[in-house]
Amino acid sequence: MTNGSKDIMGKVAVYAFLIGVVIALLVGLWQAYTLETDDVTDTLFVRTNNTGGIIAWVLVILGAIVGILAVLGKGTITKAEVPSFLLAGIALLVMYAVFGSVYMIVPYYIGSLLAGVSMALSIFIAPAVGILAIKAIWDIGKSV
Repeated sequence: MTNGSKDIMGKVAVYAFLIGVVIALLVGLWQAYTLETDDVTDTLFVRTNNTGGIIAWVLVILGAIVGILAVLGKGTITKAEVPSFLLAGIALLVMYAVFGSVYMIVPYYIGSLLAGVSMALSIFIAPAVGILAIKAIWDIGKSV
């Protein structure tokens, strides 16, 4: 590949990451609002239409793009940053597991905000973490 192609792929990775984070934060804030107001007819937890599912799939696809481009060495995550990204991604996934049920216990808007934002970020980050984890395991097994 030429240097120009690497630059384009790097820009795609940056934009995919930034768009994914922004969408995840906006969806998380909307999720927090719907959980707080008990309007759970169109959230990512309970859906009566396809809007929540489509947004979740957009986040998954953007996360997969980030992960694939990182594996190819053209993404925002460098080879030296992979262990830190994997650890942070696992922490985020654990955070979602905790905050997913806390929103009903923690009073006011805070619990819903933590649950919504951590859920949306987890949906976005999980594919990238999975792809990079498989690559890390492959590299470990290959060097044996």
